[in-house]
Amino acid sequence: MAPGRIAGVVAFFLPRASDDEQAERLYEALAEFAGCAPAPPGRRVRSITFSADGAEWVAEVGAELRGRRTTRLLRRGELLEHTETLTSPTRVLAVYPGTPHVVVTDAAPITGATSEWANPFTARPDEVVLFDAG
Repeated sequence: MAPGRIAGVVAFFLPRASDDEQAERLYEALAEFAGCAPAPPGRRVRSITFSADGAEWVAEVGAELRGRRTTRLLRRGELLEHTETLTSPTRVLAVYPGTPHVVVTDAAPITGATSEWANPFTARPDEVVLFDAG
């Protein structure tokens, strides 16, 4: 079972944190890095779905950014749809609620990893999933 998973409900966790206390410290440090306020328990964001560059993306804590782009083409009177799966090796470390939301990843300057995404970056979510307040 993945870290933080309890019978289908996901309790708050952060990648790279070995225990709850370290997760709290890291959550606060990443918020400071991102220039935003840490959310209180019960308001912490597990994932967001947002649109960027004509694609729908998901930023989920602990997972790589993933997306889908659907294109539609009218050919000989028939509507053809093509869905492309998009991936990024950039792993989400934390998502902070706000207007817009702030996403912190494991890319530079936190690590030496390069990414097509800024770190942190902002997004206006179409859908928000919170961690279990547990």
